[in-house]
Amino acid sequence: QVQLVESGGGLVQAGGSLRLSCAASGTTSSMNAMGWYRQAPGKQRELVARITRGGTTTNLADSVKGRFTISRDNAVNMVYLQMNSLKPEDTAVYFCKAEIFTTTTGFRDAWGQGTQVTVSS
Repeated sequence: QVQLVESGGGLVQAGGSLRLSCAASGTTSSMNAMGWYRQAPGKQRELVARITRGGTTTNLADSVKGRFTISRDNAVNMVYLQMNSLKPEDTAVYFCKAEIFTTTTGFRDAWGQGTQVTVSS
């Protein structure tokens, strides 16, 4: 089992910055790529950023390219999302996801409980 806990959300003015953190615990050796997703009220959950297991490859949604950066520190089982130049449209609940593989359960995803990010104009 993998447990994910996000932190770092809050209220910020447009143009400001926030750094989200995701702490993983449990069977962290089963984690592969990890990602940040967000869900705004009335909208579907969408991928914001994804990083491979070794951290060598990252993918960012077009809407956040040039503003957000994803990183991970496998030594302490943490994933981060640095968010700069925040816009009101970035307001959402942000979720951390781990892509899991074990020989017994196969491929599955683990999700955190989410952290609220609110950007005021």
